[in-house]
Formats: sequence, C-alpha cells, structure tokens
Amino acid sequence: MADWISVKEARQAESVATDREVRGWVRTRRDSKGGFSFIELNDGSSLGNLQVIAPAELANYENEIQKLTAGCSVIVRGELKESPAKGQATELHADEIRVLGWADSETYPLQKKRHSFEKLREWAHLRTRTNTLGAVMRVRDQISQSIHGFFRENRFLYVHTPIITASDCEGAGEMFRVTTLDLDRLAASGGPVNYSHDFFDKPTYLTVSGQLEGETYATSLGRIYTFGPTFRAENSNTSRHLAEFWMVEPEAAFFDLADNMDLAERFLKYVFSETLNHCQEDMEFFDKMIEKGKLEQVKAVIEKPFEHMTYTDAIKILESCNEKFEYEIQWGSDLQAEHERYLTEKHVGGPLILTDYPSSIKPFYMRLSDDEKTVAAMDVLVPGVGEIIGGSQREERLEVLQKRMAAQSLPEEDYWWYVDLRRYGTVPHAGFGLGLERAVQYITGMNNIRDVIPFPRTPGHAEF
Repeated sequence: MADWISVKEARQAESVATDREVRGWVRTRRDSKGGFSFIELNDGSSLGNLQVIAPAELANYENEIQKLTAGCSVIVRGELKESPAKGQATELHADEIRVLGWADSETYPLQKKRHSFEKLREWAHLRTRTNTLGAVMRVRDQISQSIHGFFRENRFLYVHTPIITASDCEGAGEMFRVTTLDLDRLAASGGPVNYSHDFFDKPTYLTVSGQLEGETYATSLGRIYTFGPTFRAENSNTSRHLAEFWMVEPEAAFFDLADNMDLAERFLKYVFSETLNHCQEDMEFFDKMIEKGKLEQVKAVIEKPFEHMTYTDAIKILESCNEKFEYEIQWGSDLQAEHERYLTEKHVGGPLILTDYPSSIKPFYMRLSDDEKTVAAMDVLVPGVGEIIGGSQREERLEVLQKRMAAQSLPEEDYWWYVDLRRYGTVPHAGFGLGLERAVQYITGMNNIRDVIPFPRTPGHAEF
C-alpha cells in the first residue's frame, strides 16, 4: 500500500511531528485573511474531520485550492502538527495538495444545510458522506465483525445456506418468487403455470431464513451459524420493515431452550460491548445527536442479567396493568411491539426473555411442550425496540413433527430432507435469529430501519 494514512490515524496525538499523506473528500473550506485556507477533510474512517492548513504559497493555491468546495476529492501531503484549536489533537500543514475530482457546488446535493433522513434516501449513493450515515455504517461494520468474532470464539462453523429455496421456513407465504419463465407471454396465454418449463422444475423463492438448511449442518457438524441476506414480500411501509435484510442464525446440536437463552444473552452482551469499545466516537455522537441516553441503555443491556418470564405470565401482567394499548391483549394472540416494549421498559426495566408461546402462533418446527398448548420458543426483548432475537428449541421427535406439519397443512414430501433429520440420529437442538438491521437500529437509536442498510428495499422502492 502507498505511504498514506487515514484521517482517523492522522487525528491521533501520536501522529504529531510526522510528514504524512492523507486522501479524502472536502467537507468545507474557508479562507483566512492571513493568507491561507482551512480545509476540513474526511475519508470515512472517522466521524471527525482532519483540519488542513493550506498556505497561499502553494503553486495551485489561487487556481485550485481557493475553488475547492464540498465533495471535491484531494490528496494532501504535509506535516502533522499539534493543533491549538479545541476539540482536535492535530492539524495537517500542507506542502502539496493535489485535486483528484471536482464537485459542482451548484448541483452537489450535500450542501451545508441539514437534510432530513428521508431526503437523504434519495441520494443513497452519497448519503454516507454525512456524519450520521457514515457513523451508522461504521457501527454496522463493527457489529458484523463482532458477530463473526463471537461465534468463532464459541466454536461455531460459518455456513452459507442457499438464497434460492423451495421451502417456506416461516409458513407465512410472503415470499419473492424466482423464475425464468416469460411472464408477459404467460399472462397473455391465460393458462396455468407449467413449472416443468421453469429453471428449477418447481416453484422457487428467495429465502426468508437459512434455519432449516442450517439445522442439517448443525446435526452433523455440531454448532453452525449463517449470516446472509433474507427476503420477505410483506407489503409493509413501517419504520421497522424491509423487503431485503440480513439475518444471523446460529444452530446448535445438543442445545435445549436453556442453552439457547444463555447463548443469546452472551451473544448480545459480546456484540454490544465490542461496539462500544471500538466505536466510541460514533456512539457518543448517537447519544448526543440521535437519542439521548442511548449509551446508558446499551450499557444496561451489557451489565444487567436478562430477566425471564413465560408468555402466560406476560399476558397476565399486560391484562392487569393500567396501560392503554392499541391492540387487544388475550392469551393466544401474538404480542405487538407496544406490548413487548411495556414489558421490557416499564415492567422489568431492562432486557427480558419471554418463553413458552402458544403453539398456534408459532411455526411447525418449534418443540411442542408437554402441555401440548405451548412450544419451547423464546423472544429476547430490549428497551427501545422490543423483540430483537427470536428462537426456539427445535422439534426433534419424528412423530410430533409430522403431526405439527399436518396440522399446518405442510406437505411432508416438500420437507422430506428436513424430516429425515429426525429419522437418522435425531438430537435435541436449538437456535435463534437476529436481524442485523434491527440490531444496528437499536444500538444507534436511528428511528427508521431504512437508514441502517446501505440500499433499502421496500414496497415500490428498488433504487440504486
């Protein structure tokens, strides 16, 4: 690599008294009456900018330096000196500035005025040059790295499960279809679909989860996790939903529900701790500018033991409290975000794991309890969001699984390979799923999930 350093490195006090080169994009430029210009430079490596002092003696001072505007890209060489200004340890005194790319100040969208996050989505190709979106993506990167770090330390094997699938893991039917058929011709014919002419010879979809395939590997390799894109064709425009998102799904053989809950708690604490340790500047920014008190909230999740409660007890609490909810509370109904947030924020005042949900509202693969009314499911709830992790002990008993599939009208022949796992050396096993975007949204305090993924996919929107 060429002899140049990042803005983040250049801003460190230990870089003082060295000749360095930095490369980045101009955030602002202002000219001094003293015969020099101040240039704020950023390269995406840190929230803060590096102040560059450009003297009038530079050969291209009048014809280039004084024409620099926001968005221009430059290479700067010079000496890093201790800065007399407050809030920055260093400044770069330029000996040479080379302009690589100009940005027309009349048309460059990211002007000094503040833009709404909604407006910035129209410029998703440029929005990470703003303080907030740049910080979001650095935190997203750190969370992703920490996820891999945690599972490696805990002897989990990273497995790539298919994106194209013929099975519906969740049973909700909200899946994107994959086809090579000529849809215009098919529509004109008005006839039924003949899948023997399609690429895979059967209906196929974009996956909603890698769990089922993950179970096949867990029941031979012990502990695995998947981490990849998943898709849901749910026509929802809320601030919590995306059509394309990233899921982390560990699966472990010989784990029961208690093991699964312990794994989920240790996992969240590890990931959040690593993020606070490695993204201190960005997290302080979110705490100050996006959601006050966010740092303390995240620290509480790290430091407090998670409370445990059954779904049945949670329903009793919700029915007896004086809170007014938009959605009705009754045993057998799914909990909404408002119910989850009441439980974790007001009743418990910290992280909460709910268990033993009614079998009628959970998928076929969750282990049926002895009462035959509930399943060994778990949801991890955190203040500010509600559910952040969902998981269960899986049904390992062949006959019970077959009955559950029949009750939900799932053809056994479509899942023959999944059922086989219960025929040949079945073992108790468990796992969970964490939506990466939900985790990033939670830890940053960002209100809309569309602002924590590089290019959001939502109903009617597939730009970039």
